[in-house]
Amino acid sequence: MRRPNILFLLADDLGYNEIGAYGQKIIKTPELDKLAESSMKFTNFYAGNAAYSPSRAVLLTGKNPTKVAIRGNSGYYGNDKWEGVALNQDVFTLGEMLKGQGYQTAFIGKWHLDHPDDVKTWAFGHGFDYAAQEQWPARFNPIRPFLSNRLWVNGDQEYITYDYKKYSCKDELRTDLAFDFLENREKENPFFLFMSYRSPHSFEGPIRDTLFYADQDWPDIEKAHAAKITLLDRQIGRLLRQLKKIGVLESTLVVFTSDNGPHFSPGGHDHEFFDSNGPLRGGKRDLYDGGIRVPMLVSWKGNVSPATTTEHILGFQDVMPTFAEIVGAPIPEQTDGLSFLPLLVGVPQKKHEFLNWEYQMSGWFQTLPKGGFRQSIRRENWKVVRYGVNTETELYNLDHDISEAQNLAKSYPQIVEEMNKIFESERTETAGFPFGGVTQDHKSMDIQIKKNE
Repeated sequence: MRRPNILFLLADDLGYNEIGAYGQKIIKTPELDKLAESSMKFTNFYAGNAAYSPSRAVLLTGKNPTKVAIRGNSGYYGNDKWEGVALNQDVFTLGEMLKGQGYQTAFIGKWHLDHPDDVKTWAFGHGFDYAAQEQWPARFNPIRPFLSNRLWVNGDQEYITYDYKKYSCKDELRTDLAFDFLENREKENPFFLFMSYRSPHSFEGPIRDTLFYADQDWPDIEKAHAAKITLLDRQIGRLLRQLKKIGVLESTLVVFTSDNGPHFSPGGHDHEFFDSNGPLRGGKRDLYDGGIRVPMLVSWKGNVSPATTTEHILGFQDVMPTFAEIVGAPIPEQTDGLSFLPLLVGVPQKKHEFLNWEYQMSGWFQTLPKGGFRQSIRRENWKVVRYGVNTETELYNLDHDISEAQNLAKSYPQIVEEMNKIFESERTETAGFPFGGVTQDHKSMDIQIKKNE
């Protein structure tokens, strides 16, 4: 099997039902719908977690969400101190794996797996020959750190400023940089291009081109949300046409997915306005399927049968072993995933016994120890969810209740007991994300209270 180029397209906070190929009726996504016609469409594919940092950590390392070191957008380190958590420098990543196989590797866009003051933890330090990433830390943008308008290139010495007047959206600049990478690469070697797009995440900044939906009687924030998705679709179309123009599209494996479910906020974008998740319950930060089940398209001419659909249950941890098998690399020992190359080429595919998640909401949204710690498991048709270790475990049969509306826990206590054991046994401890959200600070506090009693 000839080693393909690999183009990995990652949307940010795109809901399961926000492109036409998955059922969206209002927002226009003609380019992605066209891609779906040449792709295998996955209907039971799961992100690494319910928010960007822990989800991307699973994708880049191939580790389970309950075993990867990052399990929230920031970790708790005592005394109400929350910090972003970086991938350890010695962690073997998808970029390093493919670079070691002779691939030219590029990462463009949102990384968010670093320590802002340690460039070695940025994408350029984790196996990417070319890395243009946004950086949010206050040391680069002390006035408005969440609206950074720069892409830092191969470290912190050079940056490209995003010009709101020049580009229709941030993803247009990202796509231009992808063109530059493709033009300047060494043509004799295959490439791995990881496009970490911005849309349709909030904090995008001004969206100039909302003309697609200007005449609609919608709130302005919903016009902007729809425009972001259609603009993303346009940029993906640009990139695919460029690959065709330079004669490499037919030799390129193309993967499209999202890092988690759709974002929403009180008084802001409403994820139900466009039915962003279809029948799925919840959204970003939820461990119901609305927060973690995502669209997934895989196109690979001559290998993947076009316009096919699979219900196979897979997740982000499976990407690393799949790419390893495709390029002829040994599957890294660290990965907990399964290669789904057999599925892609139409031969029998192994199944997961279960997929499980553990997520800690950050200090922006809750106060430890009572709030914020969430767990879920998908085992065949069964799904369990627990928000807090001392709360009831909810049980749903997804074959009959895809919306997770009818809790069957009381009817199947044995299944609940089995799942609760998995919650506690199939995980590892990691700094900043204590089990149940209970830190040493809180344990000491409880001991002191009991002494005083």
